[in-house]
Amino acid sequence: MHKFFVAISFMLLINPAFSQRRHHLPEKSSVKFDSAAFAAQKQYLNDLSADDYQKKVFKQKDMHIPYRLLAPMSFRSTKKYPLIITLHNSTRLGNDNEKQLEPLSRLWLEPHTRRDFQAYIMAPQFETRSTDYVLDQNRNVLVAKANSNLVALIDLIEQLKNELNIDENRVYLIGYSMGGSSVQNLMNLSPGTFAAMISIAAVPDFTAVTALQSKPIWLIHGQKDDENPFAGSEVLFAALNQNKKIRFSVYSYLDHNTINYPFLNTQELPKWLFKWKK
Repeated sequence: MHKFFVAISFMLLINPAFSQRRHHLPEKSSVKFDSAAFAAQKQYLNDLSADDYQKKVFKQKDMHIPYRLLAPMSFRSTKKYPLIITLHNSTRLGNDNEKQLEPLSRLWLEPHTRRDFQAYIMAPQFETRSTDYVLDQNRNVLVAKANSNLVALIDLIEQLKNELNIDENRVYLIGYSMGGSSVQNLMNLSPGTFAAMISIAAVPDFTAVTALQSKPIWLIHGQKDDENPFAGSEVLFAALNQNKKIRFSVYSYLDHNTINYPFLNTQELPKWLFKWKK
């Protein structure tokens, strides 16, 4: 064992890149899906009252974006708070200002999470797709192309920053499926706006890869995903190989519909986001 550590130390000494490559390996998990536990987790979140999520509508020319806004639980007017934007998947499209409160939005209603991670949470709802997928012939993967409602969303974020006690150095993105692709679109459209991003089961966006090499990014994907192919996240992770703040969690046995299972009864996602600031 001593010889092994001596050998590793020598390799690090003569080749610092060896350390960097090891640091950037994907994190592989063999978590298996438990349908009963998953159903119980979702039921618990769905049973939490969403009354504190205020209903609002952002209007810009001929575009209306309904959104819900959750204020910090123990608000103090002298304090600045993070802003978390949670983006929904395509099954939640509409304008009822209700359906977008999927599990990633409801996580923040959990009493302990709401107490431990004081923040504004904004959950917009899109009536039409926020991103479209096209084949990148060079990379041989689908890529996500932002639609105009995401450009309008950036204006909404700026409006909230002007109106509320928001710490501009701590604006975070999190989304699943279409929402995971859309948070990548937003980070590419305006990298200076956001402090960190969690993208789950997404189709990638390579538009501004160079600008993202210094951004905290957490990619989460199941290898069994046959809706938004796992290969897209693999290729994006490889393209961001100079990013020292990237994390790639690979779930060998989870698919598109089960990938959120490991995160619904933990504080792992909020903890990771709150580590970062611009």
